[in-house]
Amino acid sequence: MEVPGLTADAEFRRWRFWRRWLGQRSERVAAKFLRTLGWRILGANIHDGLGEVDLIATDGETLVIVEVRSTSQPDPQIAAATVDLAKQRRLTRAALRFLGRHRLHGVNLRFDVLALAWPQDSATPTILHLRQAFEPNDRFQMFS
Repeated sequence: MEVPGLTADAEFRRWRFWRRWLGQRSERVAAKFLRTLGWRILGANIHDGLGEVDLIATDGETLVIVEVRSTSQPDPQIAAATVDLAKQRRLTRAALRFLGRHRLHGVNLRFDVLALAWPQDSATPTILHLRQAFEPNDRFQMFS
C-alpha cells in the first residue's frame, strides 16, 4: 500500500505496531474468554529469554499452555493453522523450562490453541478454541 510521504521504513514500523497491538488485544480477549469457562489464568506473556508463552492457565487439575493467534481475516482457522511443527517445538521447550523452573514435574499438561478472527468493522472476534491442539513435540516428549 502506497501512502504519499510515508517511507517504506515508516510503513514497516506502523505494521509492526499494528501487529503488536492486535496481538495484545487478542490475548486480553482470550484470557477473558478462558475465565468465563471457569479457568484460572496463572500468567500471560511469560518470557524467559529463549521464548514466550502467551497464557498459562488451569482447567481443573490440568495446567494448560495456551497459544493465542489472531487474524484480521474472517476465518479463525487461518490463524490456528499458523501453529506449525516448529512453533509446537518452541512451545514444548518453553513449557519444559517453565515446569522445571517452578518444579512442577508430574502435573497434567495440555497445549491449547485459541484463534481469534477480527473481521473488519467488528468489535468482537470469532473465537476458535482447539483443546489438546497438539502433543508435545521435542526430543524428550515431555518426560515420557
